[in-house]
Amino acid sequence: MDTAARLLRLLSLLHSRPQWDGAELAARLEITPRTVRRDITRLRSLGYPIDAEAGIGGGYRLGPGGRLPPLLLEDSEAVAIAVGLRVATTTTVSGVEEAAISALAKLHQVLPVRLREQVDAIGAHTTQLPQGELPPVDGGVLVTLAAGCRHVEGIRFRYRTHDGCESERSVEPLQIVHTGRRWYLVARDRDRQAWRTFRVDRIEQPMLTGSRYRFDDPPDPVALVAEGTGVSPWDIVARIRVQAPAATVTKMIPPSQGVVEELDAATCEVRFAANELGPLVAQVCRIYWPFEILEPPELRTAVHEHARRLLDS
Repeated sequence: MDTAARLLRLLSLLHSRPQWDGAELAARLEITPRTVRRDITRLRSLGYPIDAEAGIGGGYRLGPGGRLPPLLLEDSEAVAIAVGLRVATTTTVSGVEEAAISALAKLHQVLPVRLREQVDAIGAHTTQLPQGELPPVDGGVLVTLAAGCRHVEGIRFRYRTHDGCESERSVEPLQIVHTGRRWYLVARDRDRQAWRTFRVDRIEQPMLTGSRYRFDDPPDPVALVAEGTGVSPWDIVARIRVQAPAATVTKMIPPSQGVVEELDAATCEVRFAANELGPLVAQVCRIYWPFEILEPPELRTAVHEHARRLLDS
């Protein structure tokens, strides 16, 4: 193995686990411990931060910072990355599309022919259904929010509600949730002392405050977003009792479209929300099982009228 290939292999090993003993590296690379030390020095001179600790329990580990190292990928890993980059080219996160296209072009150029054919086949025979017009999410905003979640650090930002009102918010972020259409931040609002969900596309100028916090009993962020996106902040909320198990109904009604709550083993309650009756009628008509509209009464009337039109058509 020549020096360049050996250095790449050494980098790959250092990435594969937190720490390596020098003797283990020498055995894996089939070289002497002295050559390992020389190769470590070469990598450091190229800008890779490699920490060393002598004695029992010591060894070499790749430190944070420095350059992005070259990656040695298995065939399946390379295909997975290429497919992921193709998906990223259609994301609503601003700036990511261009970066994904650039990265995909670089990866495509160096892929072996057999893998390139696989990636091209997936791209040529895969079509994504249109999601409709969705407001873009600023990539920088997303990064700042994720940093707050990771480092358990407070964030302050300007937030615009669905009716256009703007306010300053100071929050303790817990998790970012992606529903497939939108991005949400789940956080504890410090001023209101309550858990809230914030649409990321409505967040502006987020800043880390440096304040630290601890959650004693945080909520399930996915459940919180599912409840919020299913029934709030709409003008009309419909309640329907469905004669089917909640687990069965949930397969047809995703959290982004409604809230399904179990009543007993054979019955559940579904809540839809909208700003007018038309979309609610369409949602109710998707329910396959016997059901009863609990409220509002005007929805019951609208569904009956729609059923009559269907029978007369």
